[in-house]
Amino acid sequence: MSLREKISDDLKSAMKSGDKLRLETIRSIRALILEFEKSGTDKILTEEIEIGMLTSAAKKRKDSIDQYRNANRNDLADKEEAELKIISEYLPKQISEDELLIEIKKIAKEIGAKTKTDFSKLMPLAVKTFKGKADGKIIKEVVEKILS
Repeated sequence: MSLREKISDDLKSAMKSGDKLRLETIRSIRALILEFEKSGTDKILTEEIEIGMLTSAAKKRKDSIDQYRNANRNDLADKEEAELKIISEYLPKQISEDELLIEIKKIAKEIGAKTKTDFSKLMPLAVKTFKGKADGKIIKEVVEKILS
């Protein structure tokens, strides 16, 4: 089932259940999909593009949470956290930092990356491999840890 179909089904379920927050969040995801489809580009909505859209939406929520917490607006931060949780349901399962460390070590060994000067070789491969499965900041931290 494609993301578009899953969103449509979940949208109907949220309407029937009366869950306003879930409905609002799913509508925002649907809006991203519709915006992409009507953008005029002849691109096909692939799983990679879907993950990119969802990751971007999740990142915006995380940034908002930080800003709201800094401004002591916990009510708004809590709402953003609830939306982030809903968006995360559509993202691939996130891998743990330990699993990430093991996998990136394998990649580093394959390409012969050993020092900090090899960062520019290892980082793009790690990001490409784990896009949507791990946060970019965590990937960067793990790559730096391996190369130090």
